[in-house]
Amino acid sequence: MAELTTLESLLEMGFERNRAEKAVANTGNQGIEQAMDWLMEHENDPDIDEPYVPPVGSVLGGTADSQSSTEQPTLADTAEGTAGGDGSLIDDDGSGSQLMTEDEKREQVKRLEELMRVKQAERRERERAEELDREKQRRRQGQELQQIRQKLQDDDMKKLADQRRKEKMEDKLARQRVKDKIARDREERAQKFGGGGSSSTAASSQPTQPSPSSPTSQGPPPTKKEYEECRIQVRLLDGSTINTVFKAQEPLAAVRVYVQMNGNTPEGQDFTLLSPYPRHVYTELDMEKPLKELGLVPSAVLVVTKK
Repeated sequence: MAELTTLESLLEMGFERNRAEKAVANTGNQGIEQAMDWLMEHENDPDIDEPYVPPVGSVLGGTADSQSSTEQPTLADTAEGTAGGDGSLIDDDGSGSQLMTEDEKREQVKRLEELMRVKQAERRERERAEELDREKQRRRQGQELQQIRQKLQDDDMKKLADQRRKEKMEDKLARQRVKDKIARDREERAQKFGGGGSSSTAASSQPTQPSPSSPTSQGPPPTKKEYEECRIQVRLLDGSTINTVFKAQEPLAAVRVYVQMNGNTPEGQDFTLLSPYPRHVYTELDMEKPLKELGLVPSAVLVVTKK
């Protein structure tokens, strides 16, 4: 008895003849395992069911005749042509052998089907492992991308915090420069007027007793009083007010700095000062003028407005 050929084995297992012929041809008729592997790998090919056309000059499943042959047998003819006319298989030495019985065919097909199931299980396990590797790689790439995004976000937040600290420091230095300028102006005025500012301040702080006036009193007209201090009331943006006392010779910039330090003006908010009655908006040039020169002595009301 003889084993089934590769083509016959595939047909017995239920494969279509066209697919079986392609598998045998593409594996070089190397055996049933190679043919089954090829079928499982190419079962989803779009051209798997197209008719098989053997290459010119090739004979699969047997040996080619000499050049005097004008026609090449097909794969099916080759598989079937190995049998003699009496139903026996013809070996290479010309001797015949008995065909396999039905039980032997079923046993061989059973072994091949078991082999095919093993191959399919191995293929599914391999595909599952490959899918697991792809999923791990996708997660790893996602984590790396998230880390890059987080690092960029942290860098942006750090730059923003550094910029805010820098702006606050510059604003602090600017205020300190204004304070230093006011202090220098006070020292210069004190030196210019001989240091009599403290005594005059003490004298002016004492309340003056009103002298009784009489319509019939005689004498020279009273002289105009020189004020050394100025009481300023500032109305802020929200309607609240603050009060303080400045020297009459201090510049209007001192009032502005006082509002910046003690008012509730939002940080970074630029503002200006104005007198409501009569209405007058003070400019940057006015900031260097003394309060006395601006007519704000002995008291005045100023309003904070946005620029």
